[in-house]
Amino acid sequence: MADITRHQSNQKLSRVVVHGATAYLSGITADDKSQGTHGQTLQILNKADALLETVGTNRGNLLLTQIFLRDTGDFDEMNLAWIEWMDGAAPPARVTVGADFALPEILVEMQFTAAV
Repeated sequence: MADITRHQSNQKLSRVVVHGATAYLSGITADDKSQGTHGQTLQILNKADALLETVGTNRGNLLLTQIFLRDTGDFDEMNLAWIEWMDGAAPPARVTVGADFALPEILVEMQFTAAV
């Protein structure tokens, strides 16, 4: 059985879990929640870049991205940031759903799975 390594862990979660050749990132939200959907999305994607780098991978190795939006009417705004960030990289499998978050200022949350 492949080893499991956990990164940036606390009592609630690990920011990244690696099992075999796959990295799983916890749900990521923006730090500056005063920004709109586009701004929050870009913050999340930049945080994902940094987390992926800590385990030796990058956005080009994404397998799956799960996207949660407070308002599905913001789908196009989120996609503008997503396409800008992907910058021609091969897109992963993806799902986007509406969600009710515990904090009203959270507009977007994303979870990533990547090959390492």
